[in-house]
Amino acid sequence: MNNNEKIRGFEIAKGFEDKDIHLPVRKTKYSAGYDIEAAEDVVIPPFKPGMKPTLVKTGLKAYCPKDEFFILVNRSSNPGKRGLVLANSVGIIDSDYYGNPDNDGHFMYAYYNFFTEDIHIKKGDCIGQLIFLKFLTVDNDEAQGERVGGFGSTSK
Repeated sequence: MNNNEKIRGFEIAKGFEDKDIHLPVRKTKYSAGYDIEAAEDVVIPPFKPGMKPTLVKTGLKAYCPKDEFFILVNRSSNPGKRGLVLANSVGIIDSDYYGNPDNDGHFMYAYYNFFTEDIHIKKGDCIGQLIFLKFLTVDNDEAQGERVGGFGSTSK
Protein backbone atom coordinates (compact mmCIF):
# COMPACT_ATOMS: atom_id res chain seq x y z
CA MET A 1 0.00 0.00 0.00
CA ASN A 2 1.26 3.44 -0.98
CA ASN A 3 1.50 5.79 2.03
CA ASN A 4 -0.37 8.48 0.05
CA GLU A 5 -3.27 6.16 -0.84
CA LYS A 6 -6.44 7.03 1.05
CA ILE A 7 -8.44 3.99 2.15
CA ARG A 8 -10.40 4.93 5.25
CA GLY A 9 -10.25 8.02 7.40
CA PHE A 10 -11.51 11.39 8.53
CA GLU A 11 -11.24 14.92 7.19
CA ILE A 12 -12.54 18.32 8.25
CA ALA A 13 -15.77 19.14 6.37
CA LYS A 14 -16.06 22.33 4.31
CA GLY A 15 -16.94 25.32 6.44
CA PHE A 16 -15.18 23.94 9.52
CA GLU A 17 -11.54 24.35 8.44
CA ASP A 18 -10.87 27.16 10.94
CA LYS A 19 -12.97 25.79 13.84
CA ASP A 20 -10.26 23.76 15.65
CA ILE A 21 -11.92 20.42 14.90
CA HIS A 22 -10.10 17.35 16.24
CA LEU A 23 -9.87 14.24 14.08
CA PRO A 24 -11.35 11.20 15.89
CA VAL A 25 -9.22 8.67 17.74
CA ARG A 26 -9.75 5.32 19.41
CA LYS A 27 -8.96 5.32 23.12
CA THR A 28 -7.54 1.77 23.26
CA LYS A 29 -6.05 -0.60 20.69
CA TYR A 30 -9.10 -2.92 20.88
CA SER A 31 -11.77 -0.20 20.71
CA ALA A 32 -14.18 -0.70 17.81
CA GLY A 33 -15.30 2.91 17.74
CA TYR A 34 -13.68 6.25 17.10
CA ASP A 35 -14.72 8.93 19.61
CA ILE A 36 -16.48 11.86 17.94
CA GLU A 37 -16.55 15.36 19.43
CA ALA A 38 -19.12 18.15 19.07
CA ALA A 39 -17.96 20.88 16.69
CA GLU A 40 -19.73 23.64 18.61
CA ASP A 41 -21.79 24.34 21.72
CA VAL A 42 -25.42 23.22 21.44
CA VAL A 43 -28.40 22.99 23.77
CA ILE A 44 -30.66 19.95 23.48
CA PRO A 45 -34.10 20.77 24.95
CA PRO A 46 -36.28 18.23 26.76
CA PHE A 47 -38.32 16.03 24.41
CA LYS A 48 -41.90 16.99 23.59
CA PRO A 49 -44.11 14.90 21.28
CA GLY A 50 -43.86 16.09 17.68
CA MET A 51 -40.50 17.84 18.03
CA LYS A 52 -37.61 17.16 15.67
CA PRO A 53 -34.32 15.86 17.05
CA THR A 54 -31.45 18.26 17.68
CA LEU A 55 -28.60 17.86 15.20
CA VAL A 56 -25.18 17.99 16.84
CA LYS A 57 -22.55 19.03 14.31
CA THR A 58 -19.21 17.24 14.16
CA GLY A 59 -17.41 19.30 11.51
CA LEU A 60 -16.20 16.00 10.06
CA LYS A 61 -16.59 13.83 7.01
CA ALA A 62 -15.32 10.27 6.62
CA TYR A 63 -14.22 8.21 3.63
CA CYS A 64 -14.04 4.46 3.14
CA PRO A 65 -14.01 1.86 0.34
CA LYS A 66 -17.17 1.45 -1.77
CA ASP A 67 -18.05 -1.86 -0.04
CA GLU A 68 -17.98 -0.24 3.41
CA PHE A 69 -20.12 2.15 5.39
CA PHE A 70 -19.96 3.61 8.85
CA ILE A 71 -22.38 3.81 11.71
CA LEU A 72 -22.88 6.58 14.23
CA VAL A 73 -23.70 5.18 17.64
CA ASN A 74 -24.46 6.71 21.01
CA ARG A 75 -22.03 6.66 23.90
CA SER A 76 -23.12 4.06 26.43
CA SER A 77 -23.13 6.72 29.17
CA ASN A 78 -25.32 9.27 27.31
CA PRO A 79 -28.80 7.88 28.12
CA GLY A 80 -28.15 7.49 31.86
CA LYS A 81 -25.99 10.55 32.47
CA ARG A 82 -27.46 13.02 29.96
CA GLY A 83 -30.81 11.55 28.89
CA LEU A 84 -29.63 11.53 25.27
CA VAL A 85 -30.96 8.96 22.81
CA LEU A 86 -30.22 8.86 19.09
CA ALA A 87 -33.38 9.65 17.11
CA ASN A 88 -32.65 6.91 14.55
CA SER A 89 -31.07 4.46 17.05
CA VAL A 90 -28.08 3.99 14.72
CA GLY A 91 -27.00 6.35 11.94
CA ILE A 92 -25.96 4.50 8.78
CA ILE A 93 -23.79 6.47 6.37
CA ASP A 94 -22.88 5.08 2.96
CA SER A 95 -19.45 5.52 1.36
CA ASP A 96 -20.91 7.78 -1.37
CA TYR A 97 -22.05 10.32 1.26
CA TYR A 98 -18.43 11.54 1.40
CA GLY A 99 -18.00 14.82 -0.48
CA ASN A 100 -21.66 15.02 -1.62
CA PRO A 101 -22.70 18.37 -3.16
CA ASP A 102 -25.23 19.31 -0.45
CA ASN A 103 -22.97 19.28 2.61
CA ASP A 104 -19.58 17.82 1.59
CA GLY A 105 -20.36 14.66 3.60
CA HIS A 106 -20.55 16.42 6.97
CA PHE A 107 -22.10 13.92 9.38
CA MET A 108 -24.07 14.88 12.49
CA TYR A 109 -25.72 13.13 15.43
CA ALA A 110 -29.52 13.49 15.83
CA TYR A 111 -30.38 13.44 19.54
CA TYR A 112 -33.49 13.55 21.70
CA ASN A 113 -33.18 14.56 25.34
CA PHE A 114 -35.39 12.53 27.69
CA PHE A 115 -34.42 14.46 30.82
CA THR A 116 -36.63 17.33 32.05
CA GLU A 117 -33.96 20.02 31.75
CA ASP A 118 -31.88 21.34 28.84
CA ILE A 119 -28.70 19.41 28.15
CA HIS A 120 -25.72 21.59 27.27
CA ILE A 121 -23.14 20.06 24.93
CA LYS A 122 -19.86 21.96 24.78
CA LYS A 123 -17.52 22.11 21.79
CA GLY A 124 -15.08 19.21 22.18
CA ASP A 125 -17.41 17.02 24.28
CA CYS A 126 -17.42 13.41 23.10
CA ILE A 127 -20.96 12.92 21.75
CA GLY A 128 -20.80 9.46 20.18
CA GLN A 129 -18.74 6.89 18.37
CA LEU A 130 -18.21 5.97 14.74
CA ILE A 131 -17.55 2.42 13.56
CA PHE A 132 -16.49 1.38 10.04
CA LEU A 133 -18.02 -1.84 8.66
CA LYS A 134 -18.21 -3.90 5.44
CA PHE A 135 -21.55 -4.74 3.84
CA LEU A 136 -22.68 -7.67 1.71
CA THR A 137 -25.12 -7.87 -1.21
CA VAL A 138 -27.33 -10.67 -2.51
CA ASP A 139 -26.58 -12.64 -5.71
CA ASN A 140 -29.11 -10.83 -7.89
CA ASP A 141 -28.43 -7.30 -6.60
CA GLU A 142 -28.60 -4.80 -9.47
CA ALA A 143 -28.61 -1.45 -7.64
CA GLN A 144 -27.62 1.30 -10.08
CA GLY A 145 -28.73 4.48 -8.28
CA GLU A 146 -26.36 7.38 -7.68
CA ARG A 147 -26.38 9.72 -4.67
CA VAL A 148 -27.68 13.16 -5.59
CA GLY A 149 -27.41 14.93 -2.25
CA GLY A 150 -26.68 14.80 1.44
CA PHE A 151 -28.71 14.06 4.57
CA GLY A 152 -31.82 11.96 3.78
CA SER A 153 -31.29 12.04 0.00
CA THR A 154 -31.02 8.30 -0.77
CA SER A 155 -34.71 7.79 -1.63
CA LYS A 156 -35.17 11.04 -3.55
